Amino acid sequence: MPVRRLNHAVLYIRDVATSVAFYTDALGFKVSAEIPGRAAFLSADASLNDHDLGLFAIGAGAPGPQPGRVGLYHLAWEVGTLAELAEIGQSLRDRGALVGASDHGVSKSFYAQDPDGNEFEVMWRVPREDWPTSTDVRPGALDLQAAITRWGADRPTGAAAGSAT
Repeated sequence: MPVRRLNHAVLYIRDVATSVAFYTDALGFKVSAEIPGRAAFLSADASLNDHDLGLFAIGAGAPGPQPGRVGLYHLAWEVGTLAELAEIGQSLRDRGALVGASDHGVSKSFYAQDPDGNEFEVMWRVPREDWPTSTDVRPGALDLQAAITRWGADRPTGAAAGSAT
């Protein structure tokens, strides 16, 4: 039986309150459930999941992620429109969490780190008919204004021309 999609992710973090504040303020997640001081379960707006992100506290002195070691590199959260991508990009920049921005041809992305150093991507999917035909997958510099000019600020992620979704 094939996998359909990622249902949720769970991260080890140092402090529940700090991480909940970051993910609710920066990305708009809502708290679905919480075990005070130990764990929190967050949901994205309009999600049908009981939670999209689990946060499990393992203590203030816990070491953070280490680049170049085996383990998860990042998670990618998809936004609905380029306007939302721009808004979240600014929110991440304002928090000093933004670590990169890329044009992948098939998506437009910002990269950031949470307070524990867990890296994540926030992305908007380019309509499939506009995907590049080249097999060169190296990312380029993100020109968000050019993307907004081309597809419009409110075009739904991945939506074909004339499509509602």
